Amino acid sequence: MRVVLVAPMREPIAEVTTENRNEDFRTLAREQLPRLYSLARRLVGEEGEDAVQDCLLKALQRFHQLESRAAAPAWLTSILVNCCRDRGRARARQPQEVDFDEVEEFSLYRKIADEDPFPYSDSLHLDFLDEFGAEDVREVLARLPDLYRTPLVLVYMEGFATKEVAKMLDAPLGTVLARLHRGRKLFEKQMWDYAETTGLLREGAR
Repeated sequence: MRVVLVAPMREPIAEVTTENRNEDFRTLAREQLPRLYSLARRLVGEEGEDAVQDCLLKALQRFHQLESRAAAPAWLTSILVNCCRDRGRARARQPQEVDFDEVEEFSLYRKIADEDPFPYSDSLHLDFLDEFGAEDVREVLARLPDLYRTPLVLVYMEGFATKEVAKMLDAPLGTVLARLHRGRKLFEKQMWDYAETTGLLREGAR
């Protein structure tokens, strides 16, 4: 007797159509939009909305390159970062000059302790930080050169690992680490300068 082996029937594979692909992309975009807008505003300020539109257009064109839904946040972030960098280059502004000798010597912790802006406070440094609202932080970030603002935002505000950021920026890991160090020092100094110029150090300013 001859035995005939019959392979089990498989479920038919759904055809990937342009309509399906576009619908999948719209779903992904809706999920990620709030985060992308928030990140873009930190990177390029008022140009954030335009940068996100640039990002979504490029992402749709490259949607077939996305390997998995889990990789989508980092994938979109990488595209957005490049769009923001393109806009920075398009503005063709002269690079901001920074006196890093002065910055390296600056310590926000020591400055607050020496200046004692809130003399009746038992938690001086926390009270100083509490004076900063979300808009104040965005304004301080906007004062930083793009070179230092971008890795600071990606690592400390978006939670990406430094290796991921190095890949996004197409820069050596050591370079990114150096920019993070200088960026932190510069951010601290700009926080103090901003607080002085905007009156945040006056008791009861808010």
